[in-house]
Amino acid sequence: MYKKLDRNEPCWCGCGKKYKKCHEAFDEKLIRLEHEGYIIPSRDIIKTPEQIEKIKESCKINIEVLDYVAEHIKAGMTTEDIDKLVYEKTTQMGGIPAPLNYEGYPKSVCVSIDDVVCHGIPCDEEILQDGDIVNVDCSTEYKGYFSDSSRMFCIGDVSPEKRKLVEVTKECVQRGLEKVKPWATLGDMAQAINDYAKENGYSVVREIGGHGIGLEFHEDPFVSYVSKAGTDMVMAPGLMFTIEPMVNAGKADVFVDEDDDWTVFTQDGSPSAQWEIMVLVTEEGYEVLCY
Repeated sequence: MYKKLDRNEPCWCGCGKKYKKCHEAFDEKLIRLEHEGYIIPSRDIIKTPEQIEKIKESCKINIEVLDYVAEHIKAGMTTEDIDKLVYEKTTQMGGIPAPLNYEGYPKSVCVSIDDVVCHGIPCDEEILQDGDIVNVDCSTEYKGYFSDSSRMFCIGDVSPEKRKLVEVTKECVQRGLEKVKPWATLGDMAQAINDYAKENGYSVVREIGGHGIGLEFHEDPFVSYVSKAGTDMVMAPGLMFTIEPMVNAGKADVFVDEDDDWTVFTQDGSPSAQWEIMVLVTEEGYEVLCY
């Protein structure tokens, strides 16, 4: 995958340094890992320092938008009200809601309640009720750079069972994050998440996972949360992706609504929860970019 450059050529990352002073050792390590059978990232998804700084500007907006939602979300609101909050705050700050018109998606945000796993489409008819658990998934484009994160909200008097699901899912993200280390694999993170969910009697959705992000809304790699340690892509410094396991109180099986072709439900009607953060792999470990 990696074409070696002459040591005195400019590095492929565009930093202006000679290859030998920049990514030569990095490339050699990845080539060695590939020969050992590991999946390695392509150069086009390894972020440069300049790109990282621009992506962080998008992340600042993303965080502020979710903070704004957190200040206003309450029982009696419609999911359309949440969509308006996201659109107004994002555009006010100079950003663009990344989901809007993405592959035909009609709204600025995904709002998923109780047994909706993800991709819930906001509407005037859906009203937040006391006892609901709600995921608000916010994605932002700013000057051509992308960010993505989501949070769970407990509306009013939520049952202990639902509240535990929300808390365990958040801890799943933390357990996965602790496994994000340079030259480890995405499977290391996935197994930590899946093991903790199972310990608590829950299941992790298989078909839908996280993704690379930054220069595009969705990039390689696909990030599974049910794979095994030592498998999937190597987490090389500069790799950027989301950690966003979807954890079901019941079985892992899901289905897509046939009418809108977007909304994903649990097959057995059990509640589902999801937290999403966006992470950069660094030489020392990781940096959480948005949450």
